[in-house]
Amino acid sequence: MANGILKKLPEDLVFLILLTFPVKSLLRFKCISKAWSILIQSTTFIKRHINRKTNTKAEFILLKRSIKDEEEEFINILSFFSGHDDVLNPLFPDIDVSYMTSKCDCTFTPLIGPCDGLIALTDTIITIVLNPATRNFRVLPPSPFGCPKGYHRSVEGVGFGFDTISNYYKVVRISEVYCEEADGYPGPKDSKIDVCDLSTDSWRELDHVQLPSIYWVPCAGMLYKEMVHWFATTDTSMVILCFDMITEMFHDLKMPDTCSRITHELYYGLVILCESFTLIGYSNPISSIDPVEDKMHIWVMMEYGVSESWIMKYTIKPLSIESPLAVWKNHILLLQSRSGLLISYDLNSGKAKELNLHGFPDTLSVKVYKECLTSIPKGSEYSTKVQKF
Repeated sequence: MANGILKKLPEDLVFLILLTFPVKSLLRFKCISKAWSILIQSTTFIKRHINRKTNTKAEFILLKRSIKDEEEEFINILSFFSGHDDVLNPLFPDIDVSYMTSKCDCTFTPLIGPCDGLIALTDTIITIVLNPATRNFRVLPPSPFGCPKGYHRSVEGVGFGFDTISNYYKVVRISEVYCEEADGYPGPKDSKIDVCDLSTDSWRELDHVQLPSIYWVPCAGMLYKEMVHWFATTDTSMVILCFDMITEMFHDLKMPDTCSRITHELYYGLVILCESFTLIGYSNPISSIDPVEDKMHIWVMMEYGVSESWIMKYTIKPLSIESPLAVWKNHILLLQSRSGLLISYDLNSGKAKELNLHGFPDTLSVKVYKECLTSIPKGSEYSTKVQKF
């Protein structure tokens, strides 16, 4: 029946009709006929499906959190949700990825991306690339670069994106190498940049680059317009450090004047709000700021790359948060509380709500994504295989 219908319809019409279906349906349609299977798996179809127009109803949430087991080791859990307003509905059972990540450090296991529907989960050693829609994943080889005896190498920032010129996905890691002085304090620091090409699973170290010091916060490493963004401190101010996935060059982006001063009282986060590059300023969870003055400020860059285009969009009353996490459906700000609870804040109504999800304090990481058919690169013949979760 399906084959008969297919033969009667022009190929270009079949192509356009299939573009309107979600990933779950398309995966089923691959079984209808060989022709449909070839079409749905084609690079042209996958790219058109990624770039099709969708609304916020097509947005899903991936939540990473850590909990402690009886042996005081951390278990890393991935949860997948759809939802309406601020009600989250599980897509399928939680996944324990502890066997693929470190059990000692729960804070530095951020989610990075998404890029074409792919998201990476990383710690200081292991990187896992996964597609939540197709439920495929692959573990990348660890970076082979270490440091001389007597020195330490600390991973300060990680990014994930796509090089549209070379046509492959990349993972970039910023590390600081330093020796420990006799007084126990770190000596002069040297920046090291590792890049992994997912088409071959090969790591390489970029030529010597001296960068400002990365200022680690949970809500950074954001991909926007083929650039990965972190916070960094220069001698005089705080800046947004940008890495171009194509040219592999760094440059600084100025923050709003009132945010650029280096202070231990304020932290910052990066999110995408209504497709715009957005900065969130909030109080350091352990600061001594007067509760009356404790407010969250949301700045939107109206023209990306133009520092003069920052405008303050929202000022929010105190929520006693650990950090912002993401923006969902263009108006729901997802945050983690200081006790490890997931909180939603509606930017339209000004209402906050505690969601029934929690983890060990300061371990939550969230990515809002749209389902895509993107295949995880298989790497070389010696690479680990793509698996199902």
